[in-house]
Order: sequence, then structure tokens, then C-alpha cells
Amino acid sequence: MNNSTESNTSNQSANATQSGTFRLGGDLTVNRLGYGAMRITGKGIWGEPKDPDEARAVLRRAVELGVNLIDTADSYGPEVSERLIAETLHPYPEDLVIATKGGLTRHGPDQWAPVGRPEYLRQCVEMSLRRLKLERIDLYQLHRIDPKVPAEEQLGLLRDMQQEGKIRHIGLSEVSVAELEHARGLVEIVSVQNLYNLANRQSEEVLNYCEQNNLGFIPWFPVAAGDLARPGGPLDEASKQHNATVAQLALAWLLQRSPVMLPIPGTSSVAHLEENVAAAGVQLSQEEFKKLSELKSEQSG
Repeated sequence: MNNSTESNTSNQSANATQSGTFRLGGDLTVNRLGYGAMRITGKGIWGEPKDPDEARAVLRRAVELGVNLIDTADSYGPEVSERLIAETLHPYPEDLVIATKGGLTRHGPDQWAPVGRPEYLRQCVEMSLRRLKLERIDLYQLHRIDPKVPAEEQLGLLRDMQQEGKIRHIGLSEVSVAELEHARGLVEIVSVQNLYNLANRQSEEVLNYCEQNNLGFIPWFPVAAGDLARPGGPLDEASKQHNATVAQLALAWLLQRSPVMLPIPGTSSVAHLEENVAAAGVQLSQEEFKKLSELKSEQSG
């Protein structure tokens, strides 16, 4: 990643509202550039953040900058991210959508294991509601489909809790088109969260499916650019022309890639947050967008 301190000063006052809007499930309007709250935890997404005051400042600043989609999960910490969000932002702004996830267990730093048993998922939802101080979760995402439990049982539980009024909309994470289609036959799905960025587009078919069906596509790890960001490379050159960082160009490309794209760059730094949100003010020309789209990364094979 380009660590240049010369940021896009002309766009530094940009607000997330400049990223455009998307209606999740047809009734929740969010600004397309959101915030991912995974990094407001300790190393390995485990334990308390190194600087809790800065973590809270990031959350407050995100809302000030027009971010009204915050993505978290019960496994971030675990529990730490959700708790900090509630401690810092509750009572929430009326337009703030908090999306959370369940279905992954933690046994240590950087360790993740899916558990999709219905009784466990029910507990996940109930505890997230308590930690986030919510009566209903706007977007609840199954963090992973547990291969050891029938999808019908996992999604059936979420459908039950939706009917109970505890979940408004249901989303999925890290799924194929076939898994997504199967899930949509069981319950209404409004969004998908898959790994996707300029350097890794293995979820291209899923993104296209989401676009065709007006489902929100939430790319995690959105600013990774890999070898595309090497000094003198096309991304590096484009960032210099825009007086922007490589991260801002990577986010701007995502926003122009599809109207259903909802990037959620995460950070534990206010300065880095402001840089990311400023990407909403970066406009690529059609020629630049086409050139970046045609780039092939060694990392994506």
C-alpha cells in the first residue's frame, strides 16, 4: 500500500453522502461508503483495543462524516466491537444502520470456527441485541454457512427470529452463487458480504448476481491492492494524478464498479478513517476506471 502522507486535499472534506445511496431490502437507505468495525479490537481481532479512546473517537467521527452503515460481528473481540459501538453511539442517530453477524466462534487471536446450530444462532442474536442495546437488528448476517448443519436449519432460525421482530433483514457472508440462490429459496436475503477488492475479484460472479437482483454487495478487505500498488505501477500513477492515496483510488474504483457496492473500510485511526471517507469525493474518468478494471493482479491468479 502507498503510505504517502500527501492525501487528496481537495477531497479531504468529502462526506460519505457523496458516495451515493442504496436501499437495503428496499426500505433502509444507507450511504454506500460505510465503516467496518472489526479493527476497534485488539491484535488478531482479539480483546480490547490498544487505544480505547481512539476507537471511540473513530466511531463518533464516522457518524459525523455521514457514515450511516456500520458493520460489526459478535466475534470481533469477541463481543468487544459491539459493546464499544453501543457505549459510544447509543442512543443511535435515527438513520444509523448497524449490521452485525453471528455464527463464528473464537478460541484465540486470528482463530475462527463456524457453528451454525440453531440454538447457538438464537443465542448469538439475543446477545447481540443486548450488547448493541437494540430491540431489532436492521441487518443480521450469517457470518459463515456451517457445512456441518443443514442450511435450512441455520436460515430457518434466522427467519423465525425475523418473524419474532428481532431481525429486520437477513444477509449472508462468503457464499457462492449456488449457495445464495439456495438460501433465497428459504428466506429473503438482502445482502452478501464477500472478499472483494481491486486485486482479488474471485467473487465477480456473486457481485454480478447481486447487481442483477438488487442485493447489497458488501466487499470486505476493500482497500487491498496487492502488487497493483507497487511504486510506478498504474494504481500508483493514477493516485498521483488525483493527488490521492492508493487506498482512496481503490475505494473510488469499488464505488464506480457497481451501484450495489457498499464498501466498509475499517480502521482504528481517526486520520485513516478521514482518508477513507474522502474517497467518496474521488471521481475516476471512464478511461481511468476501464484501465484499473483491466489490471491483473499476481495475487488473484
